[in-house]
Amino acid sequence: MASRQRAVSRLIAHAGKMLLAHGAESTLVGDIMRRMGFACGISEVEVSLSASSLVVTTVYKGHCITTARRCTDKGLNMRVVTQVQRICIMMERGLLDHTMAQHKLDTVSPQRYNRWLVVIMIGLSCASFSRLAGGDWSVFGMTFLASAIGMMARQEMAARHFNPLLTFSATAFVTSLVSTQAINYHIGNTPTLVMASSVLMLVPGFPLINAVADMLKGYVNMGIARFTFASLLTLSICLGIIAAMRVTGVWGW
Repeated sequence: MASRQRAVSRLIAHAGKMLLAHGAESTLVGDIMRRMGFACGISEVEVSLSASSLVVTTVYKGHCITTARRCTDKGLNMRVVTQVQRICIMMERGLLDHTMAQHKLDTVSPQRYNRWLVVIMIGLSCASFSRLAGGDWSVFGMTFLASAIGMMARQEMAARHFNPLLTFSATAFVTSLVSTQAINYHIGNTPTLVMASSVLMLVPGFPLINAVADMLKGYVNMGIARFTFASLLTLSICLGIIAAMRVTGVWGW
């Protein structure tokens, strides 16, 4: 029975590691881990989360096992989160045992959209914001161009595993460098909208939402850690924008 408990503990820790690494909020991570343990017959599951690691303790027939895992940030991916949730539900319904669930977890992998589709959609979304703010079609086109080029730079840096702070700062620099040309050449009715709208793709909305949700639901340390990281991302964006303004001599929106 001890070997079974160890296997279940590894399964729970693996699931929690995947959820935490791909952007799930802390309450969801803890709930899924506990539900998977109860579905396997474990009498007690205790979970402790931090910004980069987790510790899980399982109790079965008076026997206690504690295991820890380091969780590196692998970027937001809701497909991984939903796949782990689906495995948990199948375990609760008796369709999977811990061995089958572990096999399914091993096959879960992040699915990425086609990079060119992402570039086009990011360009259209930022350009739409500029249009909603009162820009004409020239502003729309320049915003699309600036945000699309910035997204391409971000993808290239992410593929080479650069530090996220450096990636955001460089992306903001490239995007702002392109968008300032609308002001230099007086493109559109309100060229300053190009600079303001093209960098909206970099707003760290998901980490900020998760930070507030964690703090409201009792995971204060996790919330503070995520809020601090989101704030550093925001600072990096500002530094990139200021650097581009310094290079081009265009100050203010």
